[in-house]
Amino acid sequence: MTALSGPRAAVQARPAAGAVLDVVVPVHNEEADLGPCVRRLHSHLSEHFPYPFRITIADNASVDDTLTVAHGLAGELPGVEVLHLDAKGRGRALSAAWSASSAPVLAYMDVDLSTDLAALLPLVAPLISGHSDLAIGTRLARTSRVVRGAKREVISRAYNLLLRGALAARFSDAQCGFKAIRADVAVELLPLVRDTGWFFDTELLVLAQRAGLRIHEVPVDWVDDPDSRVDIVATALADLRGMGRLGRALLTGALPLTALRAQWGRGPLTVPPGRVPVAGSTARVPVGLPRQVARFAAVGVASTLAYLALFVATRGALGAQPANLLALLLTAVANTAANRRLTFGITGRRHVGRHHLQGLLAFGLGLALTSGSLAVLHAVHHAPARPVELAVLVAANLAATVLRFVLLRLGMHHRRG
Repeated sequence: MTALSGPRAAVQARPAAGAVLDVVVPVHNEEADLGPCVRRLHSHLSEHFPYPFRITIADNASVDDTLTVAHGLAGELPGVEVLHLDAKGRGRALSAAWSASSAPVLAYMDVDLSTDLAALLPLVAPLISGHSDLAIGTRLARTSRVVRGAKREVISRAYNLLLRGALAARFSDAQCGFKAIRADVAVELLPLVRDTGWFFDTELLVLAQRAGLRIHEVPVDWVDDPDSRVDIVATALADLRGMGRLGRALLTGALPLTALRAQWGRGPLTVPPGRVPVAGSTARVPVGLPRQVARFAAVGVASTLAYLALFVATRGALGAQPANLLALLLTAVANTAANRRLTFGITGRRHVGRHHLQGLLAFGLGLALTSGSLAVLHAVHHAPARPVELAVLVAANLAATVLRFVLLRLGMHHRRG
């Protein structure tokens, strides 16, 4: 067996403080849905969760009868508590509730209970055992079952693809409202998270990953709430601003992640005594051109599909040229990050800025080819059919892909030691 340095201690089954798990339900003006949600959650935990639990209703600045309903539930159901905040913000509510909790494992879920509660025990079990530090539900795993519209599906996948490219995120679904964290880890990470809104989840996960913590993912069954009041455009803009702010902080070293990694990060795997290491086992990707081409092609196919999905999703609202610019920019960043790791076997932060500059150069060439192709097409046909438009874009992207491979291979090509 391999060994990890610094293993986590398992949570005691019945700590002196009482609850092993504290499930926070952040709410704002949810007087209609709060009662059914909490009763259903309480019933599930009472019947299927083998440890003591607590449910904390975190009311952040509701102006309807949400707080009254919450206090009624606290009086009706054992283990239900209420926390009221005068300021709005889901991240603010979670940070306050988790910071005040005495439970060793902290979780949260959205009030609509879109995620099947059967995933709750698999979500928190690795935290209770000490195997993992954070856990998230993912709607993007192959075994996840999800019911939602195409618009939200495209936006979600594009956002997580952008996170992988811009912030080197390795977790699959940052936005699913179904997460858990060990309390001892939360004490260290929460003071570093600046966002108080929807970007709170993403910022927490990126910091945890950079600190070397283990993030456990659980495929979930998820049904979209048709009455969701989330402003998609405003949330997307806030997320982009949050990504920019967090990216600058990471680049400038403003966050004490080195100290956190030394304290909480999991060390490298060690080879047990008597076992001979496999020669060349640290080499991630063969240098040979054929295998690089195959991997580059696979990344290219995925990027092209994402590009076309983004273009189709935004074409009607933005127009052809702006939609092309947005789709190409998002997929270009993610494409460079994916090729850096998967095609050329480069990990770590060494030369990452230079590699992304090369990717942006390739982006510029791709933009010139695709925009020029669209311009020529629209000059020939005033209103071309959408399939014709897509076919022209595919051809232009193929040409841009060849140029991208040449540029990236020249910049990233390296030999094994």
